[in-house]
Amino acid sequence: MHFSTFLRTARIHSTLLRTSHLFQVRCFQADAALKTKPIKYKLAPFYDPYGPKPPPSDKVVQLADQIAALPPEERMQIGPALSEKLKHPKLQQVSTEGLDLGPKGGAAAASQTEEKKAEKTAFDVKLEKFDAAAKIKVIKEVRAFTNLGLKEAKDLVEKVPILLKQGVTKEEATNIIEKIREAGGTAVME
Repeated sequence: MHFSTFLRTARIHSTLLRTSHLFQVRCFQADAALKTKPIKYKLAPFYDPYGPKPPPSDKVVQLADQIAALPPEERMQIGPALSEKLKHPKLQQVSTEGLDLGPKGGAAAASQTEEKKAEKTAFDVKLEKFDAAAKIKVIKEVRAFTNLGLKEAKDLVEKVPILLKQGVTKEEATNIIEKIREAGGTAVME
């Protein structure tokens, strides 16, 4: 009995396969998407919920012309003068306390960096010259504070004048200069 129901369904499916090409939909075919063009809608350049605005009056146009004719210094004074005349409240600074503003840190940190620029904290040590007889001693001293090998230190010393160390504190720079002076060289702090 089960076999006979299977045969009936098989016959139905075989007949559907023969007639299904009539029911196929064009949009499922591969080339159908290439032949159709997308619909182009015409949109307004902007949406104004209040409708079109009337053109400005002659008085406003004349005022705009007068403002445009002013020099830049006087144009910058218009905003504060209008806000004072119309009695607008003054803008107050927003507190940045508790906010992470990164390395700059706002206006307060900017003033601190200007103060820091006035006081130089990082110095460079420059070797200007050395005695030919004291070349080996100078190379040893250069190796001591730069952690270079013998060949690199020798090449560095032979390229006089050259920066030996950058971004050191004032105390370190004076110590390096004294050691080079004792070895027979001349170094300067920049």
